[in-house]
Amino acid sequence: MKEQDRDKLPRLVKLVISIGFLLYTSVGNAFRSLMGRKPPATCVVLYYHEVALQHRARFARQMDTLIRHSTPIAAENHQPLVPGQRYAAVTFDDGFLSTIDNAVPELVQRKIPATLFTVAGLLGAAPHWTTFGGDSVDNERVAPVERLRELPPDLITIGSHSMSHPVLPTISEQEARVELSASRAELERLLNRDIKLFSFPYGALNEHLINLCREVGYERVFTIMPKRAFTAPQEFVTGRVVANPTDWELEFRLKLLGAYQWLPMVIAWKRKLLRRNGRGPL
Repeated sequence: MKEQDRDKLPRLVKLVISIGFLLYTSVGNAFRSLMGRKPPATCVVLYYHEVALQHRARFARQMDTLIRHSTPIAAENHQPLVPGQRYAAVTFDDGFLSTIDNAVPELVQRKIPATLFTVAGLLGAAPHWTTFGGDSVDNERVAPVERLRELPPDLITIGSHSMSHPVLPTISEQEARVELSASRAELERLLNRDIKLFSFPYGALNEHLINLCREVGYERVFTIMPKRAFTAPQEFVTGRVVANPTDWELEFRLKLLGAYQWLPMVIAWKRKLLRRNGRGPL
């Protein structure tokens, strides 16, 4: 089997399961409507890493799809969601120049709010962190402070993605505290903006790190677990669904509709199975 075909197989499996999950939840919502009850509001927070020039048109089409099927809201939203309505928020990890050059203009044109999480200690530099899976940063550069200052504050929020993009659970508590607090302070100093949001590099976190984020002053933190977002106005830990400009049209639409929210259940089941077999956490 070719490598490209091997990559497509897990995507196809997830897509098929997600279609089934969406049908299941749609039936439940139909029953609620028949009983005179509105289904709960739903919100999906998408996260991208990069939007290359050759993928700008595909990203623009995804944003058109987002507007058609949901109401765009900011990632720092604390207002209650209206029952029966579907919402979506857009975020970007790493703060790459490609995001500013190719994604931001499309967002501004459509008046879609977004959050850009940047690595405060590497502004203007080439990323030197380790990549996993299909991520590649070979042709990327972290946006310099001058480009971040140009972003419209009423539409584009800046958040912290640490000082140096480490795997936070693997470093000491003191080092982690510096990564969390110094990045926030540095971005506030350079940009003259309040930095209230944080996203964990690699999605790596634990309860202690979440508490540290509270201590250093963040108002909300973001993971890479595809859970429903903003289930409570004061929610502190918010899950997100990964998105790529190269997603198939149906694949992206299913993500937007919350059809990939079955994945956390599978991940939890795998972790439980591994612990039962004495292999530790996943």
